[in-house]
Amino acid sequence: MHSNYKRLGDYIRLVDERNRNLEISNLAGLTINKNFITSVANVVGTDMSTYKIIRKNQFACSVMQVRRDKKMPVALWKKNEPGIISQAYPIFEIVDEGSLSPDYLMMWFTRSEFDREACFLAVGGVRGSLEWEDFLNMKFPLPSLEKQKEIVAEYQAVEQRILLNKKLCWKLEETAQTIYKHWFEDFEFPVENKEERTKSKESHNHQPSTTHPTYKSSGGKMVYNEELGKEIPEGWNLQPIKEIATLSAGGDRPNVFSNIKSTECRIPIYSNGVTDEGLYGFTNEAKIFKKSISISARGTIGFCVLRDEPFVPIVRLIVVIPNEDFFAKYLFDYINKFEFDDSGSVQNQLTVPQLTAFKILIPQNEIVKKYDGIIGNLIKKIKLITRQTQKFEELKSLLLGKMAVEN
Repeated sequence: MHSNYKRLGDYIRLVDERNRNLEISNLAGLTINKNFITSVANVVGTDMSTYKIIRKNQFACSVMQVRRDKKMPVALWKKNEPGIISQAYPIFEIVDEGSLSPDYLMMWFTRSEFDREACFLAVGGVRGSLEWEDFLNMKFPLPSLEKQKEIVAEYQAVEQRILLNKKLCWKLEETAQTIYKHWFEDFEFPVENKEERTKSKESHNHQPSTTHPTYKSSGGKMVYNEELGKEIPEGWNLQPIKEIATLSAGGDRPNVFSNIKSTECRIPIYSNGVTDEGLYGFTNEAKIFKKSISISARGTIGFCVLRDEPFVPIVRLIVVIPNEDFFAKYLFDYINKFEFDDSGSVQNQLTVPQLTAFKILIPQNEIVKKYDGIIGNLIKKIKLITRQTQKFEELKSLLLGKMAVEN
């Protein structure tokens, strides 16, 4: 153990302030991912005066089931307004913030090595609880306060970039969904009138108009479709999905298999899971090469992912490959709105024959191509930002790892 490592119990103390006057109603919960969340617990008839008050720069934790969960839930309250939390959670604070920064200590609690040590020490009870005294005896590195602030500032800068990137991706995804609704549900896709087409041809720079009238609002002809029970643009029609795409079900796990990506096994294997978009492992040869949509057929039925790289589908995963690549994103968005719970399967699963019966509203190819071009650019931006975010996540891990060797 490095000489600058200190006993945690020498720097923190328990706090037990109760909500006796019921002046605080902001009830929080603690997650296993070391965050506070707004509690959704039913507190009707509960005596809230027994709940603990937590204030800025105080910590709440759970020492129960640490071995079972392989994590110790602990979080730092950063809000200026106090909250209340279940009396089951110990609350503690730093004795002297002039020598130990709360943010620095929270960084230490975030490390996977901290959770591993807590799990090793958690031997109490059937589910492996951590004794409070064992928690106090854990050690952590204590550089100067100036160095702590420097470490925290660097870490928080990376966290802010990650948060910003996630917001950007969310905005781009929201924009894509808005365009889909506007074009294919409200039928307000852009149209070019004859005058605009003439101007475009006569223009020396051949730049298209940035504004176009939209179909329905500009009087585009609508026809009533009995199956949908509503009007749709003239020339659009309903077709079974099998008429515009091929469908297949995932098979067994390949013989060549690796849990991690390697030089030999570079091709992802996807199952019907939701976590990591169903990533199961890696293999050496792909089975699906074209743009496609994978659909979970068991568990979370109907969970869809747009795939644009070679992969292998297994274990109750249905793959839909459009006959034309430019139909992939439109088909993905359309399938995402299916009500799969009404499939009628006794086994609570989706099958290829069931899916082939679903019908798709088919616009003209030129409209779908325009949509694919616009959304394709948004997807490229999302992927670029996501790759950048992954690099920032790796940097976060490196910064947490450096804490153990910083002086």
